This record gives sequence, C-alpha cells and structure tokens, in this order.
Amino acid sequence: MQYMSQGLPIAIIGYLMVFVVLCFLWVMLELMHFIIKSFSKENKNIKSDNTDINQYDDEPGADESELIAVFTAAIACSLNTSTYNLKIKSYKRTDCKNNVWSNASRNDAINNF
Repeated sequence: MQYMSQGLPIAIIGYLMVFVVLCFLWVMLELMHFIIKSFSKENKNIKSDNTDINQYDDEPGADESELIAVFTAAIACSLNTSTYNLKIKSYKRTDCKNNVWSNASRNDAINNF
C-alpha cells in the first residue's frame, strides 16, 4: 500500500505531462497549418496574375486540322501503324496534375504495348 500511495502522484504527474505535451503539439500543428494555408493562398494569387496569357489557347473556331494531324502521326508512330488506319474522332485537353509515379507507369504501359 505504501508503494501505491507513492506511485499514484507520480503516475498522475506523468499523465498530465503527456497530455500537456500532446496539447502543445496539437497547437503547433494547427499554427503551421494556418501559416502554410496563408502562404498557399498568396502563391495562388501570384500564379493567377502570371497566367493571363495562355500560349496553348487558340481563338475559338480556329482550324484544328494541323493539331489533329499531329495527334494522328504521334499515335500511328507509337502503334507502328499507318495513319490511314486511324481516325481521331475527338480530343480533350487534360490538366497535367499527375505525379511522377503515374507518369512512369503510363510510359511503361505505352512502351510495353
């Protein structure tokens, strides 16, 4: 019983210290999240100002036969076939937000076809 009466205050102090440290870490993480979020908002505003002129956008209704010819040639080259065997019905521009692993697996799939 003597050991229990001596160990109980030490255990309570230990639990309180762990709880205080965990609360401190939580506050620090929340503060870092707030700071990073404010910096990312500033960077988005800067990026949006710099991307007013998009070099890939043509005026609407422009002749796209040259672009379709390039697509057809690239696909024919990758498939080792003639361009007469291919017909591109439609195409759609995608945002390149893929990570490196996704691009590597796509390249492997294309090369192993």
